[in-house]
Amino acid sequence: MALVALVLAQTATPGDIELGYFLAGLPPVAAFAYGAAGTAVFAGIVLLLLGVSSLGIGHAQGADLATVAVVALLSVVIAWVRRRRDAQLVSVRTVAEAAQLAVLPPVPEQVGPVRCAGLYRAAQRGTLVGGDLYDVRVGPYGVRALVGDVQGHGLAAVGTVAALLGAFREGVLDDPELAGVAARLDRRLLADTAGAAGSANSAGSAGSADPADAAVEHPELFATALLLEFPPGLDLVRIVSCGHPPALLLRASTVSEVAVEPGPPLGLGLAGADLAVVADVPLLPGDRLLAHTDGVTEARDAAGDFYPLATRIPALAKDPAELVEAVWQDLVAFTDGGPRDDVALLVLSLPDAAGPSMTEQS
Repeated sequence: MALVALVLAQTATPGDIELGYFLAGLPPVAAFAYGAAGTAVFAGIVLLLLGVSSLGIGHAQGADLATVAVVALLSVVIAWVRRRRDAQLVSVRTVAEAAQLAVLPPVPEQVGPVRCAGLYRAAQRGTLVGGDLYDVRVGPYGVRALVGDVQGHGLAAVGTVAALLGAFREGVLDDPELAGVAARLDRRLLADTAGAAGSANSAGSAGSADPADAAVEHPELFATALLLEFPPGLDLVRIVSCGHPPALLLRASTVSEVAVEPGPPLGLGLAGADLAVVADVPLLPGDRLLAHTDGVTEARDAAGDFYPLATRIPALAKDPAELVEAVWQDLVAFTDGGPRDDVALLVLSLPDAAGPSMTEQS
C-alpha cells in the first residue's frame, strides 16, 4: 500500500518535486513483515522504480542508486536474520511450555469419582507456571487434591512448586493418612531450605563475600496449602489446612467457608503428622467445594477494596466447568485488568453433584 501510494503521489506531483527517494525506506520496513525473499522482491521493485528514469518515478544514478542498493541488501539480510531468530524463539517457547505443563498439567474433568474444574493464571507474563499450585490424584486411599501457594511468585518459585507437587504425588500413593501427606510436604520444604542454605554458605566461604550475605539470597522457603481427601465410598471430604485460605462450600444457593482449624504453613517444621488437624466435612448431593489461593481474595479494585469472592459466587455459579472461568472474568473486571499475583481456582464435587446449578435451585 505504501509502495502504490508513493508511486501515485509522485505521478500526480509536478516534476520538480522529488518523492521517489521515499521508496528507499520500504525495504527496511518490509524486513519486519516479510522473509528474505519477500524483502528482496520489494528491494528489486524499488531499485527498478528509482533506477529507470523513463518510468518517471525516480532519477537515482551513481552513488545515490548504490546507496539505495546497499540499504536494500541490508534489509534482505535483516529479514533473513529476523526469520531465523523467530524460528529459534518459537522452538524455545514450545520447549518451555512443554516443560511447564509437565510440572503443572491441566486438571482433568474427572479423577476417580471426583469431578474437577481448575483454572490457573500466572502473574508473570509469558509463563504458564508461577508460585501457586494445584493437583488432583487418585490413589489407594481415595482421591486427594492439593491447592497451595509458595513464597514469592513467577519463575523464581517454579522450583519449589515442582518439589511440592512431586512430594504430594508420592504421598497420594504411600501415606495412609492425610496428615502424613502434609508432613511429607513440610519435610520436602525443610530439606530444600537446608540445601539452599548449604549452597549459599559454600559460595560465601569460597569467595570473599560474607556467608551471611550469601544466605540472604536463599531465604527460608515456606508455603501455604490446603489438602483434601475424598475417601472411597464415603460422602465426605477430609481437609487439612496449612495456613491456607479456607475452601468455600457451595450448597444449593448458599456459600460458606469450610470450618477447618488452620495449622502452620509448610516449611517451618511445625506441620508434622501429629500436629495437623484433619476435619471431616459431610457432603450432600449437589455440593461443590471451591479451593483458591490468596491471589483471588487479596486482589483489589481501584478503591483498594478486596475481591469479595464468597459474596460474588451466587451470581456467577454455573456448572463446575464454567464456574472457574466465570470467577476469573469477574475478577479481571473487578481489578480492571487482572490481579498482580498468581491465581489458582479448583472446583471439586462428587458425581451426583452434576445436578441443577445454584441459580436454578434458588
